[in-house]
Amino acid sequence: MGGYILDLTLVALLVIGITAIMGVFLNGLGEKVFGGKRKSEFVDQSDRMQTGWKAVGGRKQK
Repeated sequence: MGGYILDLTLVALLVIGITAIMGVFLNGLGEKVFGGKRKSEFVDQSDRMQTGWKAVGGRKQK
């Protein structure tokens, strides 16, 4: 019974892990191939929104 539970757990982790990795990989590929002119639309909007903000946290710049 312990072997069955171990096998089931390993298969479940592999299926979930492979699905997650493939999702990230295919999303990046889709943005590059089918993104067109709007590839960086959300990054550009975020940069415009944060213009003039004071830097907080992280390492101190020299």
